[in-house]
Amino acid sequence: MSALKERLARLRRFNTWVTQGDAKLAEESADINSGLEGLDLERPPEAIEQDVGLESIVLRRQRPVLAIRANEAQLVFVDKADSAIWDARLKQAKPFLDGAIRAVGRIELKGAQMDWVGTGWLVSDSIMVTNRHVANAFAMRKGEGFTFRMGNSGPIRASVDFLQEIDNPDTLVFQLIRPLHIEEEPGPDISFFEVEVVGGNPKLATPIQLAGKIGVTENVAVIGYPAYDSRIPEPDLMEQIYGKLYNKKRLAPGGVTQVEQTRLLHNCTTLGGNSGSVVFDLDSGQALGLHFSGTFLTTNYAVRADIVKKLLADVRSGRARPETPVRAKSPTLPLPPPSGGIVSGAARSRPGRSATVTIPLTVTVSIGDIGDRLAPSRGYAVSTAPAADDAAGGDEAVAADYRDREGYQPDFLGKKLKVDLPSVDRDAGDVLDFEVDGKSDTELRYEHYSVVMSRSRRMCFFSACNIDGNLSKKSKRVSWKWDPRIPREQQIMNECYGSPPKFSRGHMTRREDPGWGDAATAKRGNEDSMHVTNTTPQMQAFNAPIWLALEDYALGHAKEDDMKISVFTGPYFQDKDPEMYGVRIPRAFWKIIAFIHDDTGKLCATGYEMNQEQSLQPEEEFVFGAFTSPQLQVATQVSIRSIETRAGISFGKLASVDPLAGSDEGLDDGPRAPLGALEQIRFIR
Repeated sequence: MSALKERLARLRRFNTWVTQGDAKLAEESADINSGLEGLDLERPPEAIEQDVGLESIVLRRQRPVLAIRANEAQLVFVDKADSAIWDARLKQAKPFLDGAIRAVGRIELKGAQMDWVGTGWLVSDSIMVTNRHVANAFAMRKGEGFTFRMGNSGPIRASVDFLQEIDNPDTLVFQLIRPLHIEEEPGPDISFFEVEVVGGNPKLATPIQLAGKIGVTENVAVIGYPAYDSRIPEPDLMEQIYGKLYNKKRLAPGGVTQVEQTRLLHNCTTLGGNSGSVVFDLDSGQALGLHFSGTFLTTNYAVRADIVKKLLADVRSGRARPETPVRAKSPTLPLPPPSGGIVSGAARSRPGRSATVTIPLTVTVSIGDIGDRLAPSRGYAVSTAPAADDAAGGDEAVAADYRDREGYQPDFLGKKLKVDLPSVDRDAGDVLDFEVDGKSDTELRYEHYSVVMSRSRRMCFFSACNIDGNLSKKSKRVSWKWDPRIPREQQIMNECYGSPPKFSRGHMTRREDPGWGDAATAKRGNEDSMHVTNTTPQMQAFNAPIWLALEDYALGHAKEDDMKISVFTGPYFQDKDPEMYGVRIPRAFWKIIAFIHDDTGKLCATGYEMNQEQSLQPEEEFVFGAFTSPQLQVATQVSIRSIETRAGISFGKLASVDPLAGSDEGLDDGPRAPLGALEQIRFIR
C-alpha cells in the first residue's frame, strides 16, 4: 500500500472512531463526511489525495490544538464555524480552565544536555507531579531517598515555568527543591517534586484537584507542552495542526475512551513534550489522569488520577519509601482500540499479534565533522559519525574462509601484560556455541577482533579488538554481511534496522579499528567489521563525538613507540529492555579501553557508558527539549567494576588497574557527571 493510501486509511479509521464516541461531533462533521465516499483505495491518486485533505480537516475539527496566551485558551480554530461544538464546550468550561491552565508548567533544566524535559502540574501548593520517565532525565534514586543527577558542572538544577506561552515573554518560575518520590517500575509512571516560588506571582498558580472517580467521557482536554516530533509519519499534518509552533503551552480537547485498572485511554492530540500533562475533565474541573504515552493515530495513555491521589497520600504520610515502593501493577497491555489520538512516535508491531506499542521520539542531531574539534595533538585519525547505513547482503562466504582469522590476541599489549578475553559469568548458559572443524567454540574470530554472541538476544555480549595506531590504514566501506559459522537465525540483519523510525546498525568494534597492518590485512580487518554479529540496534543519532573518539584519545596516551590499545565494547542486556520490531533493544552500552600508559609505563584501563534509555521506553513518550550542547551527547566515565556488575561480564585484571578502582565514581547508586570534553577522562588514580 502506498504511503498516501496508508495515511488515508489511518485518518479514516481514527476519525470514524472519534465520531462513534461523540454523536455531536459526528453531526457537526456530517457536511464533510457526506462528500467522502467509501474507503476505496483503488481510486485514482488525485481522488485519494483529495480524501486525505478532507479527512485532515475533519481531524483538525474534531481534535484541535489551541494556543494558550495570558493563561487563557485561544478559541481560534481552522474555521470557527466548523468548530462550534468545541467552541461551546470550552467556553462553558472556562471557569475551570482558567485555574487549571495556571497550574501546568514546563520543566526547565540547567547544567544538563537538554534545556527542558516535558510537563508538570501542581497537585498541592508545594508539590508538582510529572512522569517517572520525565524525572529520570534529571533525578534518581539514591540510598533511601532521591537526588538530582550530576550535570555538566555539578548537580542538575530544575525548575518549572508556568508561563512558557506563545508570544509571552513573562515567566512564573518555581524551583524544584528536591525529588519527593520516583515510583519504581513496574508501578505507575509517576514522580513528585517539592517546589518553591522563586519569581513571578505565586497566586497565579493554583493546584489541580485529583478526581476520585474516573469514567469514560467525551469532554476532556490535555494541557501541556507538545514538542516537534521528528518521527511522526505525517510531518505535514503535524505542521498543519500545530502551525509550526512547538514547545509552548497548548490545550488539546478530546475524550476518555476506556478506563483500566491503573490507567485510562484518551484521544486528545499530543506530542512528545506532553509527557507529564494533565488530562482535565471539562465538566468537573478535576484532573482525570497524568498523561504518559501514546501511539500515532491509535490511542494515548494516562495514569488514573485516583492512582496518583493514592500515591500522593502515601508519599506525604511517609508510607511510600524507595526501598519498599507502593506499586500499582499495570495489567497486560490489551489489544488497542481501532484507532486513537495523535501522539509522538510511530506504531511498532509485536510478532504474532496485532497490538502496538509506543515508539519514542528521537531528537535528530547533526554533529557534522568532529575531527577539527576533538583531534588530539598526535598524528592519528579521529573517527567521525558513521556513514549512512549501507544495504545489507555482501558477498557470500563459507565457514572455511575464516580459518586464518586469529581474532583478539590477549598478549597484544605485551607478553607480561596479558589481557584475557572477557568471560560471560551471569548468563554463561546463554553464550552461543558453534562447531568449527568438529570442535565446539564460542569465540567468533575475525581479523584483529573477536565476538561472543548471546543465543537469546541474537547479538553480541561483547566485541574485543586489538588496535595498532601506527599501522592503521583506511579502506573502502563494504556492505553488511552474515557470518556463515553460525545460523542466520542467530543473527539480526534487517528486522529492526532501516530508516527512521527504525534503528541504525551500531558497530561495537568500530569499522576502522581492526583496519591495520599491511594493505591486504587492513582491508580484511575493515571488511570483517561489517559482519552483523558486530552490531546492535542504536538510535539514528546515538553515536556522539566523544563516544566515537574514545579510542583515538586513548591512543594518544598509549606508549608512544607502540601506539597499541585493546578495546572491549558491548550492550547491557536488561530484563526491562523493550521489544521493537521483534528485537529486544539494549538501553545502554559500555566500553573498556586497555593500554600501556605513556607516562607511567604501566597497564591502564578505563570504562565508559552511553545510553539511549530515554528513547526506549515502550509505553512512554520521549521527553526532551532543545539540546544545550547538541554535539555532545552524554557519555560517562565509570568504574570497570560497575560495568562488570551491571553487564555480568568479568574483565580479569582490568578492574584493578582502573583509575576509578576503589572510588564511588561510576557506581550505579551514585551521581555521575557526563564527559563534556575528552580531557576530563581520568587515566591515573
